[in-house]
Amino acid sequence: MIAGLSIAAIATPMVAHGQELLSLEDALTRTGVVSETTEGELNPRIVGPRADAEAARLLVEQARLQPNPEVSLEVEEFAGSGAFSGLRATEYTLAVGQRIELGGKRGARVGAAQAEAQLAGLRAELADAELGFLVRERYVAAAAAASRVDLARDVVERNQELARIAGVLVEVGREPPLRALRAEAALAEARAELQAAQAASVAARTALASLWGEQGTPPLVPGDFPDIEPPVTVLISTTGLQLQVARAESTAAAAEIERERSLRIPDPVVSAGVRRFEESNDHAFLVGVSIPLPFRDRNQGNIAAAQARLRAANAREAVALADFEQSVARARAQYLAAETRVETLSTTSLPQAEEALRLVRIGYRNGRFPLIEVLSAAEARDAIREALIAAQEDRGQAAAELIRLAAQ
Repeated sequence: MIAGLSIAAIATPMVAHGQELLSLEDALTRTGVVSETTEGELNPRIVGPRADAEAARLLVEQARLQPNPEVSLEVEEFAGSGAFSGLRATEYTLAVGQRIELGGKRGARVGAAQAEAQLAGLRAELADAELGFLVRERYVAAAAAASRVDLARDVVERNQELARIAGVLVEVGREPPLRALRAEAALAEARAELQAAQAASVAARTALASLWGEQGTPPLVPGDFPDIEPPVTVLISTTGLQLQVARAESTAAAAEIERERSLRIPDPVVSAGVRRFEESNDHAFLVGVSIPLPFRDRNQGNIAAAQARLRAANAREAVALADFEQSVARARAQYLAAETRVETLSTTSLPQAEEALRLVRIGYRNGRFPLIEVLSAAEARDAIREALIAAQEDRGQAAAELIRLAAQ
């Protein structure tokens, strides 16, 4: 009896301190998955991808800028010997040069930056979807752990009652002492299972709270499973964020090829300036053009590397499409199978087991059934309840996976 009181003391303080039950919507809000909240500004799981997307958008503006003009000042023929001693024959040249981009460099550069910005934006959205999946997945696991705590607590209460009845029956001589020992052993085993279930519940809630960086005592999660409905779009559409990211990678790789090809053509630098002759105090205007000679480096290595990256991106896109279709089929099958199990267990198997246990317990109280019959019926009922919890958990996990796959 002392052990039963200690278990109750373990379970009750969490409620006694006024903790509120955490709903799935609350968990999504705390992590910043819900767009109309500002919680995501503090969550490093999505701050990084969003910052990368912002940086990529800013690089588009940078890519639109043209090259800066160049100013040069040259001083010639001074501090020499003879006629060139001192500053008498010095010549000063002040010129302004401008590099002119040829070969569509600016357009290719902007196109590549825009493709990278689109890719970074999709990756940020995918990070949100992945975080939403983690929240739903861990919340369902926490709800399943809480349900198993409720089940273990019910088993302890039932075995306490059975042990009490067995003790009374042994005292009046209607049961052998072995029955009472069997009842006490079952009670001790149930108490151990309750402690294990409570530890697993704390671990599951801690894993959930870690998604938004909460420290200390994790929030309480009810044992009722949330109603997570899989989206219909994932069953009729062949697009998702994963596929969009793969396609955006191919687009970005193709845009990078165009940018590298544009760099094959050298850019001339046109300059204009004025030269002053110190000795005669005369001035003259200068115009010049300089252009690199592409004899060796025509950017051929970078072009080949960009083409190889495009082939790799196309291969990843094909793999992503195959994996996406397979993941949708698997998650859909798991969801439908789990939903069927939940329906069967909750409407047929569990009510029948509950009624059988009720009748056996009544007969046991009246001395018509031995203790072994009660324990057998109770174990059968508990097994069905555990199977129902597992089926509800599988259904929730599959629904969360379908929501992740359907993210647009």
